[in-house]
Amino acid sequence: MTFYTPEEDADGLKGTGPGNDMLPYVLILGDSISIGYTEAVRERLDGICNVERADANCGDTNAGLANIQSWLGGRTWDVVHFNWGLHDLCCRHPDSKVYGNRDKIKGTVAVEVDQYAENLKQLVKIISQQAKHMIWASTTLVPEGEAGRHLGDDIKYNQAAAAVMEESQIPCNDLHAITSGFSADLFKAPGDVHYTKEGSRILAEAVVNSVKNALGTE
Repeated sequence: MTFYTPEEDADGLKGTGPGNDMLPYVLILGDSISIGYTEAVRERLDGICNVERADANCGDTNAGLANIQSWLGGRTWDVVHFNWGLHDLCCRHPDSKVYGNRDKIKGTVAVEVDQYAENLKQLVKIISQQAKHMIWASTTLVPEGEAGRHLGDDIKYNQAAAAVMEESQIPCNDLHAITSGFSADLFKAPGDVHYTKEGSRILAEAVVNSVKNALGTE
């Protein structure tokens, strides 16, 4: 399936052209939230490292497993900053008229939490073969009124992910904690998981700091 990305955030999917091989290479993997902050991350890390990302919304962990090899490509990455979650915990129903067929009443969850954890273990194993450093980004907040996601599932899925990352000693960039403190004006709309440009900029700062820390350039 195609995973939704707001049109105003789509610039994050643009390619960067040939990189500077004198600088480290960083790969961002994630959903539309990561697409929204990619451009700001690139701007902040310009001249420090090459920032690339998957050329798609990475969707849920099933989509991740189906596409991870092509997203990693043929190189070794200095840092891979990655997340899956919001699409895994999303409930969908084919008759729903809400974008993405979201429906938390009649719908079925995309990936149950136990399978989500198993999928993450496989993804970590694959990514680790081509990454010198890995950074897990916790799944951002599910706000009240979201059409296809239950309040609290973000916490449940993040707990499952945390156990996987702790086992593999992968540090967490806690974007959930940051978005939990966001004021209403940083969300695109009530009940929307997406953020304004300012919200994405704040997330980008956290991504930049985590990447710098991994590269030892703080």
